[in-house]
Amino acid sequence: MDELLRVESLCAGYGQRRVLRDVSFSVRRGELCALLGANGSGKSTLLRALCGLTDAPEGCMLLEAESLRDMSCRRRAQRIGYLAQRSTCELALSVMDVVLMGCNPALGPFQKPGPEDRRRAMALLAELGDAAWAEAGYLSLSEGQRQLVLFARTLVRRSPLLLLDEPDSALDYERRHRLLRWLKAYAQREEAGVLLSSHDANIALRYADRLLLLRDGRLVGQVHMARATAGSLEEALTKIYGPVEVLRHGRHFLMTRGDAE
Repeated sequence: MDELLRVESLCAGYGQRRVLRDVSFSVRRGELCALLGANGSGKSTLLRALCGLTDAPEGCMLLEAESLRDMSCRRRAQRIGYLAQRSTCELALSVMDVVLMGCNPALGPFQKPGPEDRRRAMALLAELGDAAWAEAGYLSLSEGQRQLVLFARTLVRRSPLLLLDEPDSALDYERRHRLLRWLKAYAQREEAGVLLSSHDANIALRYADRLLLLRDGRLVGQVHMARATAGSLEEALTKIYGPVEVLRHGRHFLMTRGDAE
């Protein structure tokens, strides 16, 4: 797989407060990378830094050696799809209008989304939730339904890199697994790179191609799931969670507390 994003010695934070220190990794086309770590480890800050929402990142290259630091906000928005952990969208709009907001970075002044944009938006709603939501009021939906709508908004313009901050946090068990299955297939089909943060290690173990492990703002490990064993996963995950036990069930791994009685 071709390298899509390269991060080298990234340091980022808020003002004088450094949160991330010397973080280096890459994301490849067709790859789903899961960012794991305890609360406050820097997962959200890392995603925000790559979007230019914190200090401009040095040493971050996207696609054809384009520096994220040198890219305009518009250019970055065209190349990166970002879904924040918490939505600030409280507008009295239809679901379709909210999804089509994702087209804005690719539109010129006074230009509106076209028929193809609407067809893609409708297809995404049908695949991720329910096409019948299109004309419903966004604010009338449940929190989980809104999260799926915002996910569709992130995907509608086919950005090559997706940065997703806990995209499944408001979803029930079945929709969570359905979303991650869909996202993994999407990354492979569209040759998109996906970097998502998660507090659910077992979701990451099941669907990610690679795990990136953060602790106290530093990357303390990476695990390629195709080469992982229960033992290597235990060793790696213990660095961020404390004592854990990893069990193999068929083709998948499950993590539980290592000190459980």
